[in-house]
Amino acid sequence: MALLGPMVVVTETSAAELINVLSKAGAFPVVETGWADAPTAIAEVQPVAVAIAQAAEAAAERHVRAFAQSIATRAGPVTPVFTLVENDNAAGVPGALAAAHAHAPERFIARLNSALRIRTLHATVLRRARAMNPARLISVPANLLADATVLCVGRGGSYPALSVALGERVGLIGTFSIEAAARYLNARDIDGIVIGEGLGPRPVDALLTALAEDPRFRDLPIGLLNRGADEERALPNLMRVEANALRLVERILPFVRLRAFEGHLKRALKSLESDGFFDPDTGLLESHAFWRDLDRAVGEAEESGSALSIARFSFEGITDGRTHIDAARLFSRLVRTVDFACREQDGSILAAFTGTDLRSAHVVARRLASTLKQTMLSPGRDRRTIRPSITLATFKPTDNLSTLVARVGAYPKANIAH
Repeated sequence: MALLGPMVVVTETSAAELINVLSKAGAFPVVETGWADAPTAIAEVQPVAVAIAQAAEAAAERHVRAFAQSIATRAGPVTPVFTLVENDNAAGVPGALAAAHAHAPERFIARLNSALRIRTLHATVLRRARAMNPARLISVPANLLADATVLCVGRGGSYPALSVALGERVGLIGTFSIEAAARYLNARDIDGIVIGEGLGPRPVDALLTALAEDPRFRDLPIGLLNRGADEERALPNLMRVEANALRLVERILPFVRLRAFEGHLKRALKSLESDGFFDPDTGLLESHAFWRDLDRAVGEAEESGSALSIARFSFEGITDGRTHIDAARLFSRLVRTVDFACREQDGSILAAFTGTDLRSAHVVARRLASTLKQTMLSPGRDRRTIRPSITLATFKPTDNLSTLVARVGAYPKANIAH
């Protein structure tokens, strides 16, 4: 059994049962400390995670603040903070990952391991960044929740409360059916699912089974309202709240934040492995890499006479940066392997379709625009359909890079690297 690493348990009373569970799971050493001494213990032990065994209400406010500060200012990979809760009680510590009380130790350990996998990914990204450039810093979005997308499924009276509470904090996709939810899962990067009332038990059970069997979704945060959950199901971040829709949202958001952080780390790792050619925010090419590749594609088209088309996808009337990033991330999932694209400063997307004449480019561009229109997130609570405007151009024998891109309203960047 692999060791989890050192851990700190914060409590004012004995937490022998929890410490025993952690020790059996491979955590070593496990240090027990009170709230007042928690920052010192964290600095000395350098834990991979912290477990709060006693509600924060039992501690002085200044001690809780000092604890939070000690976690926020830690250097190195992220330190997950778990708080044990009973029933539908509040977590007590803002941003902490809630876990069942000691009566379900296997689910707590599964949830802990899921969070530690993200810590390991973070450590990998930091190590790769230092190896490539010791002075390079990996930027993280200031508000990871604003960068996240949650799927809310339901039909009952709780749906408005769930959708409003989620929509105020994250990008929201709402649907009334399990079938539509399954389609969104395959079409988008989803950071969490909340399932409300009004759905039959069989469709929900089928969805949960499919999620547990798919490695892409096994660690996905899933919140269930007023619905029994199979405790043996292989979904470590499955949680249930009996009747309080706002409590369910409060409970799932820290897991959604961590999942969004994981997505950002994966894009950052892809960027590092490509020597910085990919944008870690969108997964598309960085601007300098796009123009370098397009310059080469134009040169090849001139020499061989091969087809080359470009398209610009613009979103008129949309100024929300979150919507532009959402469109770019969707585009990175949809674009063909032989094609490449970048996001421009105004939020539009510039794409190159290699080996594609104008007629075929029309087909490809319409398919991309149709998918964007059906699945893009509208800004804020604006639910109107976003319809991308497409401008197309194909390479002609008399063209060069500048004349080709000018026909779609773009201009080549200076100092293209050959």
